[in-house]
Formats: sequence, C-alpha cells, structure tokens
Amino acid sequence: MSNPVCVEVTRGNQVESHHRGSIVVVDGDGKLVFSVGDIESGVFPRSACKAMQALPLVESGAADAYGFGNKELALACSSHNGEDEHVTLAASMLARAGRDVGTLECGAHWSFDQKTLIHQARTIEKPTALHNNCSGKHAGFVCACCHQDIDPEGYIGYDHPLQQQIRETMQSLTGAILAHDNCGTDGCSIPTYAVPLKGLAHGFAKMATGVGLEPLRAKASRRLFDACMAEPFYVAGTDRACTQLMRIAPGRIFAKTGAEGVFCAAIPEQGIAIAVKCDDGTGRAAEAMVAATLARFFEKDSAAEAGLTAMAHKRLKSWNGIHVGDIRPAAALTA
Repeated sequence: MSNPVCVEVTRGNQVESHHRGSIVVVDGDGKLVFSVGDIESGVFPRSACKAMQALPLVESGAADAYGFGNKELALACSSHNGEDEHVTLAASMLARAGRDVGTLECGAHWSFDQKTLIHQARTIEKPTALHNNCSGKHAGFVCACCHQDIDPEGYIGYDHPLQQQIRETMQSLTGAILAHDNCGTDGCSIPTYAVPLKGLAHGFAKMATGVGLEPLRAKASRRLFDACMAEPFYVAGTDRACTQLMRIAPGRIFAKTGAEGVFCAAIPEQGIAIAVKCDDGTGRAAEAMVAATLARFFEKDSAAEAGLTAMAHKRLKSWNGIHVGDIRPAAALTA
C-alpha cells in the first residue's frame, strides 16, 4: 500500500515537499490505539531500539556491579552529540569495567551537530570511538560482556554471545522472528533487524507497562525508561529532538530517534507507545510525526500539548531570519 502524506513543507503559500509515512500507537496488550499507513511491513528500527538493546546491561547485574546511575543508563540508550559530557561519561563507563576506548568497535566520526563539530575541530586533532554517537551504547555492551565473563572482542558480530542475548530480548519484546533473513548492519556495525512497525511499538509498550514481561525484565525496562526521562541530555544532547521532547513533559515522555526516519516514544502513565517511519528517511518529518502524535494524548491546551504541537510545526527561516515556510503535519495526522 502507498502510505499517506504525513508531513508537508511549505514555501510561501505553496507546499514545496511532501513526506509520506506510517504511524502506530499501541498499548501493553498490543491493542491498536491509533494508526496511519502500513504498520505491518518490516522497518529497521536502527538507533530507536537502543533501550531494548540495553536490557542485558541491567538484567545481567552489570549496571549495579559498576555503580551506574541514571546518567550512565541514559547514555547506554543514547545517540548523543559527542559533547564533552557524553565523551567523558562513556570513558568512565569503560574504565569501571577495566577497559578503555580501544575496546570499542563502533568506529569514529565527527559530531553530526554543527556546534559540537566546530568545538571538536578546535579542541581535538581527530575523533575517537568515544565521540561516536553510539559510544554510550557500545560502552554498555562492553560492560555487559565483562560482568558476565564474556570476551568482548568481536561483540558487534551476529554470533557473539552478547548479540545473541540482544536478539533474543528484541524477539521476545517485538514478537518478530529475528534472523539472518531480516538482518542488516547498523552504522555502528552491530546487527539491526527489520520488524513490523506495530511490533516495534508493542515492544516499547511492554517496556513502559511491564505487561507480559517477567518481573526482572519489567523492572529493568522501567529503570531504563526512568533514567532516560530523568537525564534527557545524555540520551541525545543540546538542541536534539529526543532531549527536547522529554523536557516538554518531564518524567512523562520517553523518546528515542533512529536513522532513516524512524522514531519511537512512550507515555508510561498512559500505557502506550508510538513508532513512526518516514518513508524517505527524513529526520525532520519523523520528528514532526512523533511530536504531533504525542500531542494527541495530552490534555488540550495544556503546556505539554502546546509544546508538542509547537515542535510538530516548525517555522523555516532564511539566513537573514525571514520566515519563508513551515514544516507541518498533514491531514493524515490532524484529521
């Protein structure tokens, strides 16, 4: 099926660009609450599922053994800017397991955030794996291995014991069969699996509510969500959508972006979770889609609803600061 237009981008009084996509909202039982477009086709969650991938870190006892608090757990779920605080904390996590940057297998890159990139260029010769936006997740992987006496070497491989744990965890949460047939390689070199959008949302709804989860996993899930909501800066960073969404309604919204137009979120107090996919992979559209969808579930005219609606409607300006157009939800979201 052809997905509907979910986001429009205007210039003057004309629509200049359209973004098609799909959206799904489910509760802990998997009941459909709201949907747009095709929610059954497989999509790669990419970084949106990092909280799921961090569960072995908590469930194995590694997080407690190394004294991790909210900041460390939030960083383990993050796609961060590579700001100084992110880099320092990732290094600290590794040090507690007796490891250093040399153990990381995520690769190195300059920050995707322009301000952070300029700062990096002024202060370092070249980035290391600690500057990789996934270094917190990978530090968590290394710590989970070390605590379980698993050799972390090759931890990014499909057959490594840690990736087997992650695969089993995600399969249980999403209800999808994860194997070579629906496996790709993420930008940080770990396996990523295509799952139905509805299954992805259901997995996060289970984590938000504990429905259908054994006590250990329910407790670990809530701990990771609470950590991200308590320390949203460590989930993303300055001026990032994940951080902004969680700050709009502190302690009430969990949000995590993924590459190629995927975004997931949850409202634990309402027992629901959201997954969106912009067909053309554009982040600006995915951000508008998830913000507009979240706004539907907050009281009309409340501060949270107003803040989310504002995030879903962004004004575009010229380099001189002149208002030239808007990014806005289309009829499929506003009807």
